[in-house]
Amino acid sequence: MAGTIREQFLILISTPLYIFIIGIELLLSHFQHRKLYNLKDTAANVYLMLLNATIDLSFRVIYVAILVHLYDHKLISWNLRISYWVLLILGEDFLYYWLHRFDHEVRLFWAVHVTHHSSDQMNFTVGFRSSVFQPLYRFLYFMPLAWLGFKPLDIIFIYSATQIWGIFVHTELIKKMGWLEYILVTPSHHRVHHASNPRYLDKNMGMFLIVWDQLFGTFQPELPDEEYQEKKYGLTKPLEKSTPADLVFHEWKEIWKDISREDISWRQKWNYLFGPPGWSHDGSRQTSRQLQENEMQHPRVCQDLV
Repeated sequence: MAGTIREQFLILISTPLYIFIIGIELLLSHFQHRKLYNLKDTAANVYLMLLNATIDLSFRVIYVAILVHLYDHKLISWNLRISYWVLLILGEDFLYYWLHRFDHEVRLFWAVHVTHHSSDQMNFTVGFRSSVFQPLYRFLYFMPLAWLGFKPLDIIFIYSATQIWGIFVHTELIKKMGWLEYILVTPSHHRVHHASNPRYLDKNMGMFLIVWDQLFGTFQPELPDEEYQEKKYGLTKPLEKSTPADLVFHEWKEIWKDISREDISWRQKWNYLFGPPGWSHDGSRQTSRQLQENEMQHPRVCQDLV
């Protein structure tokens, strides 16, 4: 019950906060003559958020039951002190880092997560542009927390709380945040994450703390445009159509085209499903790593192409 009340409290305080910061961003965008918003893209953000929330709420009874079962067989019992909450935040953010990283590095999961990256804009509402089907498997990453004695509703609460920060970092209006750049995921870090320039691909995977990226080699600071390239948001290959169905299923359609080919082996079919996005059996496409290696070898050509 306490966990449910806390989550309701989060909704109560975060909703007016979202309205406020989006309103401020809209006003600044208008007065500074910057095209940070357009109606079609913002409507898509809301649409994807509603789909995600519907699936999450519909599936919640199942994943909570699984977490409760693991909690009932927990290895450790905790006193509800500050150390409990600190360890829960650290543990959950660490596991989310790997969830997010696999969403980028395994094509099957990228097909889910790609919806979040399909906008070519960067504003607070892009934070609501959800990975629609992620609630169906996200809980798998958090199962160890329940087994280690963290209450399921507390796990859900901390995830919801850090999501508030996750919305806040989707903006171009906040530049650098001083010493916080070394600890937290900031708007500067997350602009890198959403950029499709080769050097920025698959970088800064954290949601709350940037330390995991620094530890595991996926950190990339935001560079001045004159030093590298002007950031280009969205996908390396923009969507041909942005209908409601295509927004959600376009990558699934591409996967089906690839694995249904008759001229490739079963191993190649497997790689099209579980290999990195951009992998191809004939080299006709490039993965993020290949794009980055190509940029290092031919920096001037890549600079001219952007």
